[in-house]
Amino acid sequence: MGSLVKKRRKRMRKKKHKKMLRRTRYQRNK
Repeated sequence: MGSLVKKRRKRMRKKKHKKMLRRTRYQRNK
């Protein structure tokens, strides 16, 4: 049970991180 929850959290973190990286890239270009 615990291991499954950790895996799900890691997947969510990766998706959020990608969105954050995209925002920072746009700001740097401007």
